[in-house]
Amino acid sequence: MQQPSGAPISGLLPAFQQFVEAVVPPPPLPDAPATPLVDSGGLSPQVAALRAASLPSPIGDAFIDDWPANLDDFSAGQLIQWRDVTTTAAPAVIAPVAQVVQLKYRTTDSHGAPSYAIASLVIPTGAWTGPGERPVVVNLLPINGLGRTCNPSYTMVHGFTDATNLSEYLPPATQLPLLRGYAVLIPDHEGPRMAYAEPFVAGHAVLDSIRAMRGSMPKLFGDSRFGLTGYSGGSIAAKGAVKLMSEYAPELADVVVGAAMGGVPADYEILSRSMNANLASGVFFAATFAIGRERPEILAHMNNLAQWIAVAYKNQCMSAFGLPGVLQLPLDVAADFPDPLHSPLAQDIYRITRMDGRKSPVPLYIYNGAQEFWVPSEGAKNLYKEQCALGVPAVYRSVLGEHITAAFTGFPEAMLWLDARLRGEPAPDEC
Repeated sequence: MQQPSGAPISGLLPAFQQFVEAVVPPPPLPDAPATPLVDSGGLSPQVAALRAASLPSPIGDAFIDDWPANLDDFSAGQLIQWRDVTTTAAPAVIAPVAQVVQLKYRTTDSHGAPSYAIASLVIPTGAWTGPGERPVVVNLLPINGLGRTCNPSYTMVHGFTDATNLSEYLPPATQLPLLRGYAVLIPDHEGPRMAYAEPFVAGHAVLDSIRAMRGSMPKLFGDSRFGLTGYSGGSIAAKGAVKLMSEYAPELADVVVGAAMGGVPADYEILSRSMNANLASGVFFAATFAIGRERPEILAHMNNLAQWIAVAYKNQCMSAFGLPGVLQLPLDVAADFPDPLHSPLAQDIYRITRMDGRKSPVPLYIYNGAQEFWVPSEGAKNLYKEQCALGVPAVYRSVLGEHITAAFTGFPEAMLWLDARLRGEPAPDEC
């Protein structure tokens, strides 16, 4: 057994990897079906089968599950289907609403192929009495899940379940804008493959949700200002959206007035040092497996143990990611070659997901916990410095707390900044 660079094996962890391969048999995997969701073109039969077996299961909701026919005939952001879910969603929102609708629209996966996504649009009660059209907050929740029940759209249809994420309510990034009279758009930004932490999938899904909303409701929102907000996993989607906007959806540069993002996992190389072999290992494992759904070269180097886990945990939400953290397992135990986090494969994934050099066409507000250890402020600060150097009006705030606490201590000022942008005030530039 050799790693892709050809380096020989030595040390305790490689010996453990050899032990795993000798003791743990591969999981029985049926052949990959020829479906757009699986898209096994160019993959070996073994990797294609693993990818198919580790993708999220259907949840019995055709609106969510079914890959649209003739998807190639739709343009990016074009509405495919919609449904009214006000009856079930209104109690789950915990704020007065006039209507909640879900939009199914065409988007693009991480390799430029047609895909689809779902977004929930929440419209508050009462007429908008402010200037212009009703503003819209695009709330990018930290979904951080592998299964489709983890999505905010599932809560809108099914109410509170054991899969409901507390971050859908705390901080109240949906409820406060609604009380302000703003509409709130909540995309399921992980896409149909639930590619948690993959910024291209998320960025495309966010931008196309705005396109779908504006295109299908031009009289209500055709001239509205849109503002993005996201924390942690949600900030991955925000970063992806602003970095892809100029090339993917340039017409939205005059529509989106700014993006506020906090606890930003901007650089996965940093996270490979801060979240591996400690209590955050479970989240790091889940994100790696999920990125592998879009980038199967990761799946190709999972050992037998990791393959079993990827299949068994494919529908789990954040609450199930604790065991690897309790055991403080390093990601090395999941690979079939030594030192995977320093390998050429890892370096390539770090480079791709950093999205270096892409300029946001909209102002940014970036914040991070000063005492943060899981998602160190180094990544957020580097993102801020990069965007400043590119000429983007930006603000950076170091706030009190680690990752969980900083979500609350940084929230008020971030929302005030976003509110000012939605009211048409010029963005401050502290670069």
